[in-house]
Amino acid sequence: MKIATWNVNSVKARLPRVLEWLDEFQPDVALLQEIKCVDEDFPALEIGDAGYNVATSGQKSYNGVAILSKRPIEVERSALPGDETDEQARYIEAMIGDVRVASIYLPNGNPTRDEDGADSEKYRYKLRWMERLRDHAAALLETEDAFVLGGDYNICPTDGDVYDAHAFADDALCRPESRKRFRAIQHLGLTDAFRVFDTTPGRYSYWDYKAGAWQKDNGLLIDHLLLSPQAADRLTGAGIDRKPRGKEKASDHTPVWCELG
Repeated sequence: MKIATWNVNSVKARLPRVLEWLDEFQPDVALLQEIKCVDEDFPALEIGDAGYNVATSGQKSYNGVAILSKRPIEVERSALPGDETDEQARYIEAMIGDVRVASIYLPNGNPTRDEDGADSEKYRYKLRWMERLRDHAAALLETEDAFVLGGDYNICPTDGDVYDAHAFADDALCRPESRKRFRAIQHLGLTDAFRVFDTTPGRYSYWDYKAGAWQKDNGLLIDHLLLSPQAADRLTGAGIDRKPRGKEKASDHTPVWCELG
């Protein structure tokens, strides 16, 4: 089973690129983020014609996540547990065969500080969301399911995952408090699929549209696939597919993928 995660930065704006990639890369499961549309506006017909079932948790103009699968999708959750007042569409979880998958769009959290220097509400929301995700991941581990939590985590786990660590030191993607919570999720016993096969610094999944970031390879690694022990035991490959980022009218992210035997 080939599973990929991709923040498409508006599925309708990026639809030709998405369909092209599905045809060329042929993932069995695609976890999409930032679809930026409500459920009924998702291009399910076009995606269906490409051979994929669709499940979405959408939101008008912002956020939104989706799961595409060649196999039937049994949705189990369309929101992250832990805060019934949270209306942002950032999480969807489903069973596909014997593997549980989740598409995650973790809050960005910037700007991290208010004018008085205190942590901003956006940043505090990010940290709370990460704590909820850790709690839910701990609960999922008790099921002993093979699961993959994939998505745009908006976290550079180390300084080697950002092109300019000094410039990003106080950014929500790199602040110690953010990284500590990401490590807490990993330390439950989850495996970062990509880093099993490539530990080289300077491997990125996101490049800003500004200042020639793509051309200069000024990127960030913020898209991750975290695997339960049962999924990690089946891991046979992983990588970053840079090809879509170099296309015309591309998303600013590119897919990260793993394969389970």
